[in-house]
Amino acid sequence: MERVLGIGGYFMRAADPAALGAWYRDCLGLDADENGLWRQEEGATVFATFESDTEYFGSRAQRTMLNFRVRDLDAMLAQLRAKGADVAKETEDMEGVGRFGWVTDPEGNRVELWEPS
Repeated sequence: MERVLGIGGYFMRAADPAALGAWYRDCLGLDADENGLWRQEEGATVFATFESDTEYFGSRAQRTMLNFRVRDLDAMLAQLRAKGADVAKETEDMEGVGRFGWVTDPEGNRVELWEPS
């Protein structure tokens, strides 16, 4: 059986695509080129499904949630707060998996940040 090799892209509609792209670059350090190509560091990727009524994604209207691996969750959350980003107050520790925090981008999409164990 042929298999997929990994995530090939993540695409979002935006009222202002240039501004939203700049937010991901300036606040999260996502270093994509002019075509959106981003060479990420090697590491685990989680593919998981959730119940349709989950509140984990924030807004019930949000059907998917982007999760970024980070090296230092506390430093990333502090950086985001310093830039005025909408950062959730709580974090979550999951034994054997890592720590999680959340930020909402300027268009209302909740994004999960994961510091793997």
